[in-house]
Amino acid sequence: MEVAGAFVAWLGIFVVVLADGRYGLALGTLLAAAGIAAVSLPIAGPTASAALAVGGLIASAGRLVAGPPGWTVMPAGSTPRLVLGVAGGLLALWVGLAVTSGNGAGLRFAVISMLSLAAARALSSDSGPVVLTAFGLLALAVGAAAGLSGPPHDGWPYLAAATVAAAAAWVPLRTPRAA
Repeated sequence: MEVAGAFVAWLGIFVVVLADGRYGLALGTLLAAAGIAAVSLPIAGPTASAALAVGGLIASAGRLVAGPPGWTVMPAGSTPRLVLGVAGGLLALWVGLAVTSGNGAGLRFAVISMLSLAAARALSSDSGPVVLTAFGLLALAVGAAAGLSGPPHDGWPYLAAATVAAAAAWVPLRTPRAA
């Protein structure tokens, strides 16, 4: 379950890295949230894991109603993003499995890949919906990182992360106007 959840989390953030349209961003958000919730389940418990999943679901729904229409996965000129997603995933896998030790390798991989790829996507894009999607996934990854120190945890870091992720998707965007 942990390996599958970690892979789904990486796949979700990988889709966000490659997508520009609202459907692609929503699918990536949903996959990443489901994956990070699955790998958080053994450490955080069902309530905290459900909070991450619900936060991601609300963020995904918010992305469906705002942003560029369509899927727009791998538009022209997105080869560097493809390389970033694959190389970032391999680097996160190496750090999560070989460099660090202890239990929770799937959680480490999911958190490292989501943090690094979402931050790279947020910094490399000038599209508001893309940046807000990446910011929401950053929040989910930071919340899930609370489980890296081991149990026991109350649900507050997870609930706060889910709230930030859900709210980020519903922030209204304005078109900048020069005076």
